[in-house]
Amino acid sequence: MNGDLRDFYQGKRVLVTGAGGSIGSRLVESLLTMPVAEVRGVDIHESSLFQLQERFGSDPRLVPMLCDVRDEFETNRVFSGVNYCLHTAALKHVPFCERNPFSAVQTNIIGAQVVIRAALANKVERVLFTSSDKAVNPTNVMGASKLMAERLFVAANNLEDRQNASIFSATRFGNVAGTAGSVIPLFSRQIAAGGPVTLTDPEMTRFVMTINQAVRLVLQSMALARGGEVFVMKMPVVSISDLAETMIDVLAPAFGRKPEGVPIQVIGQRQGEKVWEELTTDEEVRRAYDLDRDFLIILPAIGHSKASDDDEYRRLTKLGKTYHSANEILMSKQEIKDFLLSPSVLPIEARERLGIARGQQP
Repeated sequence: MNGDLRDFYQGKRVLVTGAGGSIGSRLVESLLTMPVAEVRGVDIHESSLFQLQERFGSDPRLVPMLCDVRDEFETNRVFSGVNYCLHTAALKHVPFCERNPFSAVQTNIIGAQVVIRAALANKVERVLFTSSDKAVNPTNVMGASKLMAERLFVAANNLEDRQNASIFSATRFGNVAGTAGSVIPLFSRQIAAGGPVTLTDPEMTRFVMTINQAVRLVLQSMALARGGEVFVMKMPVVSISDLAETMIDVLAPAFGRKPEGVPIQVIGQRQGEKVWEELTTDEEVRRAYDLDRDFLIILPAIGHSKASDDDEYRRLTKLGKTYHSANEILMSKQEIKDFLLSPSVLPIEARERLGIARGQQP
């Protein structure tokens, strides 16, 4: 972390919802490397909090707290005395949300509303919501619920007098490689078993990022936020077909198999799944800017947030086109291989078989 970011978090009490999840736990880990006063790890799952306590319990600044963000009373309680909140708690798997739409609404939309109210009631300085590329022109329940939550966070900047008020903003993720339920652990398990590697559509493309990149996006976006922005990380695009073929070439020998002996089976798209992904809409292009670093920024369409009035933002270069995975240059197979060998992308067993230490490059 650079010095400016350490200064930003110094002495702050930071609350992370969904702290037991893939992103949430890494945010907790990163925050504990900085001079924060306290990290409140909030989660609904007792076992996840227990594991978090086991990993970082020797650090007295970690305070695990059991709380359902759909419960307004309890959420208001855990927000007391907090300076910053990173809201990652959500239902994130497309098929589960399609089969359980009311639960998706309760967690992803009502939960976002409860977090906003708790932040306002406790005068939390900054609140950042972690959204998804699936919130852009959504075709499924998960994406639509994330879009509504994103809109709530942007609009929350207009709920009260903006002087000394809470700052609400959002980040928009691509596919975070190596997280629970993502395609890379699935392909790894299938290759270890000798196949088949199941491909939904050979034409499918996705934006991809590592967990480390996702954590950096969240922590830096919180520091940059003026209110109402949506931050998007510039990401490479991968063909899922190329990813499957490269993973077979890399991992099959590690599991004692010949790459040509691991078949690929096309099984068709899942319900609500897109062939490509978008990170901005056509409408957002006119208010999307390049931060001249790793990020894009989308300013709010309405309201009077500090971001909309900031001349510094207005001097940035406009994006000029939609950020769409079907329109970007695809990663080569060598680039995919390099990406797979990045820290924490492949599952632990695969890394060990390839001789990669946990979190290290080969």
